[in-house]
Amino acid sequence: MSADKLLSPLKLGSLTLPNRVFMAPLTRQRASQPGNVPTALNATYYAQRASAGLIVTEATQVMPEGQGYAWTPGIHSDEQQAGWKLVTDAVHAAGGHIALQLWHVGRISHRHVQPGLKQPVAPSAIQANAQTFVVHPDGSMGMVQTDLPRALEVEELPGIVAAYRAAARRAIDTGFDLVEIHAANGYLLDQFQSTGPNQRTDAYGGSVENRARLTLEVVDAVVAEIGAERTGIRISPFGTFNDISDTEAEAMAFHLVTQFDARKLAYVHVAEPDWAGGPQLTDAFRAGLRQRYHGVLVFAGGYTKDKAEALIASGTGDAVAFGRPFIANPDLPARFARGAEVNAPDASTFYGGAEKGYTDYPTLTA
Repeated sequence: MSADKLLSPLKLGSLTLPNRVFMAPLTRQRASQPGNVPTALNATYYAQRASAGLIVTEATQVMPEGQGYAWTPGIHSDEQQAGWKLVTDAVHAAGGHIALQLWHVGRISHRHVQPGLKQPVAPSAIQANAQTFVVHPDGSMGMVQTDLPRALEVEELPGIVAAYRAAARRAIDTGFDLVEIHAANGYLLDQFQSTGPNQRTDAYGGSVENRARLTLEVVDAVVAEIGAERTGIRISPFGTFNDISDTEAEAMAFHLVTQFDARKLAYVHVAEPDWAGGPQLTDAFRAGLRQRYHGVLVFAGGYTKDKAEALIASGTGDAVAFGRPFIANPDLPARFARGAEVNAPDASTFYGGAEKGYTDYPTLTA
């Protein structure tokens, strides 16, 4: 199958993207220490992939308490902002477009990556059956069970909303074209949205509207700061990653996208759950999202070129984000255009390290 639709231009906010092959956010754990600061190596990595219609960066914590994994970057300090400026300059010099994904992990964390070795926070004090990667105070490192979180007080929530807003401002001031609010994959906003981890009885728990409240407060704060045309969001309906569960997943997804449509967000990015062992989304559910959201709708999760082309040709989606294929194929759109073979990624180099498995994958012309 050709990739005519996949490789056609796309209007996104004020941007005209050259194609609909997005680079999905990919945690790579290569920020410099101390301070979780992006470097020239990160700039090289992203610039190599500037032919993507839109690059969405690795998830980036909006505040120190939002960190869950060692060596992941932030966007809450001047040093981090300066590091990200290397990235945006390099991507734009290569003709690309880039969005920064804004992240708070909530309970998917451990005291050894938290300020002052404090407990992580969550909507409710329910420990996730999940793991994260930390560096211990003695210098040893490895995967550990996430810690028992403490439940956030209502009075703390405006501070979290303000952190997203400040991070969005820093991102745009740093040169990012857009931001993507991370409300997926079992992290803080998804925890509030979902019936499993959210057992609150206040205005942020119980009904679909209440559980969506924090996400929409974040969206409204970011939109007020940088504009709807620069604001995207990622959700993961029916997801199971990071021990997330929601008995009202469809109702939540349809409520959220209806609200996003009313706010005219630049795009909605749907992470499909089957990449992490969750169920496959049905065509009827995707059609339900399309019916309720009239902006740019992006899907991600194990797509091939042909599957992506068919999705866009059907009108259900406007773009498809590719994750692991972009790790190993910096020139993925060119490979799709030529029908060329794609490199296989080396999973042993996904997280941490330096150039190997990061900036040393060959292109068609290399």
